[in-house]
Amino acid sequence: MFYKDERLALFIDGSNLYAAAKALGFDIDYKLLRQEFMRRGKLLRAFYYTALLENDEYSPIRPLVDWLHYNGFTMVTKPAKEYTDSMGRRKVKGNMDIELTVDAMELAPRVDHIVLFSGDGDFRPLIASLQRQGVRVSVVSTIRSQPPMISDDLRRQADNFIELEELRDVIGRPPREQSEPRSATAAHG
Repeated sequence: MFYKDERLALFIDGSNLYAAAKALGFDIDYKLLRQEFMRRGKLLRAFYYTALLENDEYSPIRPLVDWLHYNGFTMVTKPAKEYTDSMGRRKVKGNMDIELTVDAMELAPRVDHIVLFSGDGDFRPLIASLQRQGVRVSVVSTIRSQPPMISDDLRRQADNFIELEELRDVIGRPPREQSEPRSATAAHG
């Protein structure tokens, strides 16, 4: 479903893609991800959207955000909002849907194909609008997790659904927590 001469843009819903990959038991290698889609077409932009906790001394996502910023990704971030819910639990809210939607709408006249890395059904109207503008839309998520990480409406609306599990060998690496004990047992075996 990709053509070498088409202008491509990637829109990555960071928390959604992270959750989908984690549910499948692997981490994304973003360098490989970018290379894979550069191979599939003329990659104009690769956007990555995430909310950041600004008041934490160390955010676990900060090194990834910095690396992506220096390695060809357009980073779109905003401070996450912290609040306490009615049960007294600390919650973090950092939805990036509007930012992603506005950027996709602005870029639509300049691209042939948008690849959305998200399973969030809230993006269905965005996909429909992009399609009306003549843009093909592929969605990357998974139906192989329990429960599936992609909304059925989103999957039906997309021109093409790419199962994240099928990209594992191309863009994945083993999760860090699991790879360290394995190497330790190999050294002692």
